[in-house]
Amino acid sequence: MATYVVLLDWTEQGVGKFQESVDRYESASGQFESMGVSFKDIYWTLGSHDIVSVVDAPDDETLAAALLSLASQGNVRTTTLRAFSADEMRGVLSKAG
Repeated sequence: MATYVVLLDWTEQGVGKFQESVDRYESASGQFESMGVSFKDIYWTLGSHDIVSVVDAPDDETLAAALLSLASQGNVRTTTLRAFSADEMRGVLSKAG
């Protein structure tokens, strides 16, 4: 499983329904699980992004599909970062030479 940091920003629609944010997360979590994507952590944040989550997915395509499905509801826009554990980074470094 690959790990990703997903930065979420509310759209105007999402801000208008901010009180439903936790319920929307719980609903999305169930939908993501059915696609093979799981939330490891989620935080509602102050600053540049409204929500920061850490998710595991079997591959980029599966995560992209889950995030597209989420974004199509109109409440959030996402930015995704592939995250590497220390062991995974050792593998990257060994390939770099």
